[in-house]
Amino acid sequence: MNTTQTQKTPDGHIKRRHFLAGAGGLTFAIGLSEGLITGAFAQSNDSKASLSAWVTIGYDDTISIMTPTGEMGQGTLTALPLILAEELDADWSRVKPEYAPPKPQIFGNPHPILNGGQATLASIAVPGYFTKMRIAGAQARRILMDAVAQKWNVPLSELSTEPSTVVHASSGRKIRYGEIARFATMPAEAPKISEEDLKPANRFRLIGNKSIGRLDVPSKVNGTAQYGIDVQVPGMVFASVLESPMEGAKPDFVYSADALDIPGVLQVLPLPFGVAVIGTTVEATRAGRNALKIQTTWNTSGTVASIFDSELAKPAYERHAKDPQAKPLDHFKRGDASTSLQSANKIIESSYWTEHCYHAQMEPMNCVAHVAADEKSAELWVGTQTPFLATVVAAGILKTTPDKIRLNQQLMGGGFGRRIAADIIAQTVVIANAIKKPVKLILSREDDMAAARPRPMTFHRMQAALDSQGQLVGWHHRIVAENVDALAAPPRFTARGGRDYIGWNGMEIPYYNVPNVMAEGVREIRGMRVQPLRGIGSGHNKFAVECFVDELATARNMDPLAMRLDLTQQEPRAQAVLQAVAEMADWKKPRQGRALGLALGEYHGTFSAGIVEVSLNKSSGKIKVHQIWLTVDPGLVIQHDNVLAQLEGGAVYGLSLALIEELNIQKGAVVQSNFNDYPVLRMSDMPEIHTRIVSSNAPPTGMGEIGVLPIAPAISNAIFQLTGKRLNHLPMSPKRVKKVIT
Repeated sequence: MNTTQTQKTPDGHIKRRHFLAGAGGLTFAIGLSEGLITGAFAQSNDSKASLSAWVTIGYDDTISIMTPTGEMGQGTLTALPLILAEELDADWSRVKPEYAPPKPQIFGNPHPILNGGQATLASIAVPGYFTKMRIAGAQARRILMDAVAQKWNVPLSELSTEPSTVVHASSGRKIRYGEIARFATMPAEAPKISEEDLKPANRFRLIGNKSIGRLDVPSKVNGTAQYGIDVQVPGMVFASVLESPMEGAKPDFVYSADALDIPGVLQVLPLPFGVAVIGTTVEATRAGRNALKIQTTWNTSGTVASIFDSELAKPAYERHAKDPQAKPLDHFKRGDASTSLQSANKIIESSYWTEHCYHAQMEPMNCVAHVAADEKSAELWVGTQTPFLATVVAAGILKTTPDKIRLNQQLMGGGFGRRIAADIIAQTVVIANAIKKPVKLILSREDDMAAARPRPMTFHRMQAALDSQGQLVGWHHRIVAENVDALAAPPRFTARGGRDYIGWNGMEIPYYNVPNVMAEGVREIRGMRVQPLRGIGSGHNKFAVECFVDELATARNMDPLAMRLDLTQQEPRAQAVLQAVAEMADWKKPRQGRALGLALGEYHGTFSAGIVEVSLNKSSGKIKVHQIWLTVDPGLVIQHDNVLAQLEGGAVYGLSLALIEELNIQKGAVVQSNFNDYPVLRMSDMPEIHTRIVSSNAPPTGMGEIGVLPIAPAISNAIFQLTGKRLNHLPMSPKRVKKVIT
């Protein structure tokens, strides 16, 4: 065991010129500030930033690389270490990923959406960390080479690297990174690495290597992967919560005797967010929760949601879309859309609806919490998309500081935006603090659905101006919906003057060469706990945009593909995915009893195009999607197979949202309770999916959301080709379809 000691300043920070040499290895502690390398490899005396190791090289050649995001199936537990390992020139077989602690001052994402925050969302992990982690890897490699140059007394310029090995070609000497870790020391300042010093793409050995699989898959296949729901802590009890039916509702009358009579139930605890049942087994707490539900009543006075009915509210949404006094806020502007509409030779107008949708993640919401006896610290075991927020929320409940909250990040069994909300952490910490025992809270599907953080219900009013030559010269898109940022990102909501970045995302159309564009939003306040859902705002906004483009193609007597190619003449990446998908699907080929529909997707610079082949059972109203063709340009591809997997997974998710998924709200409460009345896509409804990556020289732009976007509008557009009727309301359920086509 290594006995090297680190030296610390009086405030406990590691001094410069010293490094952490523990557990038989060398750790590179790289300080990061404002998204750039600061040049300090250890905590400096005059800095207050906490520092943590990005890379640890063991004497046995094991390379541990910190991953600052959670893994919920999107592949970042592999992709991010792989990026760093590329510049480190690591032997990939020796790399082990580890979750980074919630320290945004070190592990924050510099992407503009997070601006240094640490979270897993919005398809920005790879785009945001790409340069940051490459530089960290290159710096660690340089330190290893400098150490060898000094030990062997050779010029640095004569050294090179092979996988986890420094090579001196002229003498034939080689030395493994693990050996170097035994004598390497940290410099006073980090090596200066610019983007120009990084590897050119044609020298990549790991990035884009099709033979490299995801590191999390083997454990998921053999059953050893640990999710939050698998966590066991000594002395742990279990909890269920009968969730309040709406935000602000509190338990009014709780009859606990029947629940307490159930063997294994220890305690019934009324709380502001519901009623908790504590017990020795999951089954006992679940039975107790069911017993409570029979007689518990709720005080909903003063809650905004208590009068909300998703069906009865629709006329008001439509009125607000046309009301000149509605005071919309602008989201995207180009030119003068108002003037172009006033002077138009012809105005095309249409409207679209999308309903509330549930995240439907497979793993139930769960968390384990253990609060210290002095209530000043706590430990959490949870799969969360927002690790730092989790520590902030827990600290706020305990009236302490986030650094006193230890978080053990677990794998997530699906996230899709649901695990951005920290409600499960807050509830678990409150319960653990009340009972003074470690507790595992698991929400039943019914309670998670009752406490749903759904995608908002939206109404879209679309207007377009055509000039005397039939050219598209103006575009106006107004969305009416509850504001997601107001609940999910209050600081951004305030900073943006009430604009909804999440909910309005995707209304902007910079890639379509329409000279005059206005996209704006009107906020509804209905008391629903709305949250992002996979696809973000683009999931509903691109439905309206791409269906409307098809309507304009019909008005201009143009083929939908030709229309989009005409509108994207200044965006070659969009043109490339459109042309590729048309080739894949044989766009011009007639289909007997079936039809094709097309849509273009764009999200944060990633382009995708989709074509679907559909048929329709007119007697039942059921749409059958037989085939889906998808192309994508995500910029630089980190992992080829994972890009295709994310594209396919997004398509499946989008297909389910497009055809069947819908939450209805009555008196502020969700009507549906489980998958028996909230169905999701079944295997029997799966089409064939054909995918293709369209290469470009763009930097990586993300893959998590893009597969969702083209599916719903492409289906609607295909149904128009098949029937001459337009489906402008999601989901396109059989009941809705029959109403339109008959």
